[in-house]
Amino acid sequence: MDFYELLQGHAAVFLLLLTRVSGIFVISPFFGSMNIPVYFRAAASFAFALVLFPVVDNFQGVAAPATILGYAGAMLSELFVGWLIGFVAYISFAAITMAGKVMDMQAGFAVVNVMDPTSGQQMPLIGSFLYNLAIIVFVVTNGHHMIISALFESFKLVPILGANPDLSLPLIIARFTTGIFFTGMKIAMPVTFAILLTNVGLGILARTMPQLNIFVVGIPMHLSIGILILSMVLPFYVLFLDVLFNEMYGNITTALEALQ
Repeated sequence: MDFYELLQGHAAVFLLLLTRVSGIFVISPFFGSMNIPVYFRAAASFAFALVLFPVVDNFQGVAAPATILGYAGAMLSELFVGWLIGFVAYISFAAITMAGKVMDMQAGFAVVNVMDPTSGQQMPLIGSFLYNLAIIVFVVTNGHHMIISALFESFKLVPILGANPDLSLPLIIARFTTGIFFTGMKIAMPVTFAILLTNVGLGILARTMPQLNIFVVGIPMHLSIGILILSMVLPFYVLFLDVLFNEMYGNITTALEALQ
């Protein structure tokens, strides 16, 4: 028995399953973090696939494509399904990062950047704080279990070699992507509105007291108001994260249904 004949048996199911599982370790929050070594992510993908293999192989009969090119296309299709789960989950954290950038720009922290080990990119100060806090809440509330559950449910909604995306999938992805802006602005609204009122007050003060140097007074006032309002809304931010993560799970289900 040559290698391809082996692929047409149970090994075909396992390799395709492993490919789909690997997709969430590319971009999804927590699982796809850059500070997790690649070897560890590969080992975790193999372990997940090993656990899911008996269950998936039991209720799905998969016949491998007749050609090597067909099998390679099937692997790309399964990788896209896993990547889609991770991408929809990552959108929520992209909104948090955007909210942090808006807050930093308004409060005066835009010139301060820190290296984020989870993404390997430079992030503003408040944005990095909100993102790391969201990751902590995500893990504490078992949000990573939601991604694993969504991965398992994907084999029921979209069986192996059963991905058949319709025309609504690009529109769904575009809608989720544009939601980054609206969600980010909802998170940043308290600080943004407070800084706006501060600027209005400073403008009135500059007209009534022309001899006052507004730039000297405004910069520390922006920093103080930004930190004060951020500390006040942090409890509500944690509650908002719970709603955001529940919405994330619903968005994953919506995206998977478009692949049926």
